[in-house]
Amino acid sequence: MTSRQFRRAAATTLACLAVGTAMMSGSATAAPQAAGLPRIGVLTSGGTALVKEGGLSTNWVNENDNVIQVVVAGDRIGVLKADGTALVKEGGLSTNWVTENTGVKQIALSGDRIGVLKADGTALVKEGGLSTNWVTENDNVTQLALFATRIGVLKADGTALVKEGGLSADWVTENDNTTQIALSGDRIGVLKGNGTALVKEGGLSTNWVTESTGVKQIALAFQRIGVLAADGTALVKDGPLDAGWVNEYSSVTQLVLAGDRIGVRVSDGTALVKEGGLSTNWVNEYSNVIQLALTNGAD
Repeated sequence: MTSRQFRRAAATTLACLAVGTAMMSGSATAAPQAAGLPRIGVLTSGGTALVKEGGLSTNWVNENDNVIQVVVAGDRIGVLKADGTALVKEGGLSTNWVTENTGVKQIALSGDRIGVLKADGTALVKEGGLSTNWVTENDNVTQLALFATRIGVLKADGTALVKEGGLSADWVTENDNTTQIALSGDRIGVLKGNGTALVKEGGLSTNWVTESTGVKQIALAFQRIGVLAADGTALVKDGPLDAGWVNEYSSVTQLVLAGDRIGVRVSDGTALVKEGGLSTNWVNEYSNVIQLALTNGAD
């Protein structure tokens, strides 16, 4: 497969994710999972998945090739191969891969849960070890999001649904005419078809707060909310839902949040990450990147 084909396949996968990948305290407590060091993952334009752990300037480890999506959560790494095979490893960066499913177009990780979105729109989730059984969660799905004991799906008709608790818990309809769903802590975020970003916190039936308009991506990480504006400006707020926005970067094509880290992929393919406060300095992580992934090591 050529670099152009990889970029096209990855763009399709990221569209399914609404450029988000997905990211709640409160009742959505973290599922048991071994905590690890913070990790950064990048997918290069040639289809290579690289991951580093620890500080922002540590060395990269080549994880897999012919990849169209990379996901990191806790001490797990997931990749989606160009042929639709979903693989996950657990533990160190050099542990062995386990084949999880085939015919997949998105993979999601959180705690001890693994989710896959099949090419036919079926969303499956498993809980526990890497070889446990799958539970069918929903159909006609275009995006799957996981965080702790919450599962979110975006249906083909734009309906956003979330469940909390066991894998067979009941779904709650959260919103309609949506193009992306995001989860983190006890917060749920949706991006409406008209570019309005909404966030709620607490239970599944609490009220929505309008966060921003003219948005093309929303990202959550516990008390942080990020939006990517239509003009490529990345904004992040920290604290309550009505906190003020901080302008983080411009010409951004992907925004990622995890713990106290913020990552952006800019239009030339450069991946940058900062750590700490919203106004700390950026570190150039990699070039020719088509997807960026972050984990704080405990999500």
